[in-house]
Amino acid sequence: LGSVASVVMAQTLKPYLQCIRSTLTAALCLENFASQLVERHNKPEVEARTSKELLLQPVVISRNAKEKVLIEGSVNSVRVSICIKQADEMEVILTKKFMRFLTQRAENFIILRRKPVEGYDISFLLTNFHLENMYKHKLVDFVIQFMEDIDKEISEMKLSVNTRARIVAEEFLKQFV
Repeated sequence: LGSVASVVMAQTLKPYLQCIRSTLTAALCLENFASQLVERHNKPEVEARTSKELLLQPVVISRNAKEKVLIEGSVNSVRVSICIKQADEMEVILTKKFMRFLTQRAENFIILRRKPVEGYDISFLLTNFHLENMYKHKLVDFVIQFMEDIDKEISEMKLSVNTRARIVAEEFLKQFV
């Protein structure tokens, strides 16, 4: 029965991830664009927001109210913000701790932002320089794989915590028998 539920979930997850993949691939048509305000500067316009004409319309792809992705594009950068599904208090705590763990190691991930966009759990910043050094399809694959793996990781952590809690409770209650 558990494998049937995971197959059904995978089938509902697939169109959601495919939509994110195609939107992200389209948004990653970036080019080098120098700052219009400061000579010899090149800042990600999606972060700097110096000129409205350089920004694309933000796109929100939502699977449900608690699970969504915000893709903000500009002429030289794309910011991908992910809101991870959190069904109960345990998942909220685990997600918060896990995201904190990842953001503290943001320099190792290159595209990971230290601080997510307000209302989202984690954000990635992809610039034209990343596309010059890395393959576009590999970056998209990384984001999609991250989204698939993060759900699995949090579910596994939740199972682990519940298992440990059950063992501790059994040991504690043995003294009363």
